[in-house]
Amino acid sequence: MAIQGPIPISFEQAFPHGCFLVGQVEQVKNFEASTGGKTVYARDKTTGEPIWQVPVMDGDPNLKAGQKTIAVKILSEVEPVPPPALTGLPIAPVEFTGMTVTPYVNQAGRLAYSYRATGMKPARPKQQAPAGKEAAA
Repeated sequence: MAIQGPIPISFEQAFPHGCFLVGQVEQVKNFEASTGGKTVYARDKTTGEPIWQVPVMDGDPNLKAGQKTIAVKILSEVEPVPPPALTGLPIAPVEFTGMTVTPYVNQAGRLAYSYRATGMKPARPKQQAPAGKEAAA
């Protein structure tokens, strides 16, 4: 049996180096259903919940500049509240809950991924690895 639909994934698997909110929460528009002056917002086909999106920067230092910023879509009846930005900076460390990933082929014919979540929260501080014991001489 083939995998169908979104694939559950943990935040740590999706963003092992963390990620940072770099823009505003926006409700996703349904451009096909919107007409004239009437805007219709997108809803998830499975749950019926409104879809919001937030731009995030992946903390992976090995990504190329064009790969660092992506949008994560959040399914929620109410607008998700972003965590506070770091003091003096326009970014906020963020974690997502209830994540899924859906692979697809983009318009350029390359494999791409769509990330969804059910919520977001301030990132937890990263645990430092315990210091190794010094070698005995």
